[in-house]
Amino acid sequence: MKLSLFPQDTKSLELLAQTAAELMAGVKTLSEILGAPADDYDKLAEELHDRDGNVSRLRFALLTTLRTSFVNPLPREDMFQLSLHLVSTFEHLDAAAELIALNQVKRLSARASEQLEVIGRMSEMTRDAMPRLNSLEDLEEYCIEMVRLAKRAERTHRVWVSELLSDHKGATLARHRDVADQLVGATKTLRQASHHVGQILVKES
Repeated sequence: MKLSLFPQDTKSLELLAQTAAELMAGVKTLSEILGAPADDYDKLAEELHDRDGNVSRLRFALLTTLRTSFVNPLPREDMFQLSLHLVSTFEHLDAAAELIALNQVKRLSARASEQLEVIGRMSEMTRDAMPRLNSLEDLEEYCIEMVRLAKRAERTHRVWVSELLSDHKGATLARHRDVADQLVGATKTLRQASHHVGQILVKES
């Protein structure tokens, strides 16, 4: 267990957890897009874009907290880096929704739902892990499971792309693959967040 001689301001960890919770909400909205008629794409994509604004506000609130707090649970650069990974993840979700709406991508593969299930689980685990950075307890399993889920997502992506190459050509192939790439990109940035948690464990324990 990590020990501290001074009271710590855990607001920064709360903000990181809130950011991960926004990822979970973003996954829910993106899942709605997959089952929605094309006429609803723009409205739902705008909802996700609004949440991207929430994520940006959380990031700036974190920066303010890190600059003004006397004692932080972890080095400021570690929490800043974790925030960047989470923000990048949401940007992938936002981009996927925008691509679906702009290009009117219809009848997406069931692989998309599989990827969103993984992203949702990774986001939930990350939300639950952030407060535990205060004590560095019970985080090893988080790191291991995040790697497992990310590898599952990478396999799904390879199968999805293979199916796209068999079933589509030209512009249709490109539109579907763009969405697939954004979703696997979200799993990669979440995996990077868990890798950074692992680095913190090694450094701070």
